[in-house]
Amino acid sequence: MLQQTKVKTVIPYFKKFTEKYRTIESLSKISENQILKLWEGLGYYRRAINLLASTKLLVKKHKSKLPNTLEEIKKLPGVGDYTANALLGIIHNKPTIAIDGNVKRVFSRYLNKKESKINFEKLIFINKKNLFITNRNSDLVEALMEFGALVCKPKDPKCYDCCLNKNCKYIRSSKKLKLTSRKKTKSVNYDIFCYVNKRRQIALTKNNEVNFLKNFYLPLILKMNNNIKHINWIFLKNFKSSISNLRLNINLYYKFSKKIPKSFNWHSIDNTKKFIPSFTKKILNQVIVIFK
Repeated sequence: MLQQTKVKTVIPYFKKFTEKYRTIESLSKISENQILKLWEGLGYYRRAINLLASTKLLVKKHKSKLPNTLEEIKKLPGVGDYTANALLGIIHNKPTIAIDGNVKRVFSRYLNKKESKINFEKLIFINKKNLFITNRNSDLVEALMEFGALVCKPKDPKCYDCCLNKNCKYIRSSKKLKLTSRKKTKSVNYDIFCYVNKRRQIALTKNNEVNFLKNFYLPLILKMNNNIKHINWIFLKNFKSSISNLRLNINLYYKFSKKIPKSFNWHSIDNTKKFIPSFTKKILNQVIVIFK
């Protein structure tokens, strides 16, 4: 849940989630639509789908237990090197480090060397005798991530309070390392076309090529300046939205129609029980005015 999402946003979702599903077995038995509905509003819905798929796999093939090797953990849907190492260290207390942006920054500053010039896996392997000096590997994995977030911060690091400052090359250097800037925001322009009918329904499809919501229900979305003819489409409004580092400029169109393309299905604008991505909800909130 914390991937690309702030802690304060996650907390209420996490509490609600763990209160409802207390075991892997209970979670593995629900449907994709159920987990998406519970996740609704948190965004990055692929995480929820991968979580559900992983629980089913763990119950079926691993007796509801997390495997204790990196290779087996990485076979779980949506799990890469970072998550696998975090789980291996935190759950199984294995001598490993989960390398995320915070951890990279700690090592980069300590060496006063650009991240792009550091082979982190090689660095950890060479220094494993110095890094893994106790059996508290689980604590080490978490501590490094928190250390980067709270002490060795991207801006205004607490260098003079840092327990590593005696040997840190960053604080001792006259030519301090410049951190890599965060991912820049990208502006994207879209035309969105909504088929609607007199029964307060809108036509949605999973057959879309929008990367940030691929395989989720959306209206017809096309890049602006496409070749589609706007004839018979009524311009509703222009509005702005944002997802992650994307800043979306949207022209919204609609038309009443009895027939829709084969890949589309009718959905009630008033149905709140069925899962619909937050981005689609924003569109519905704009379209609903035509029924008033």
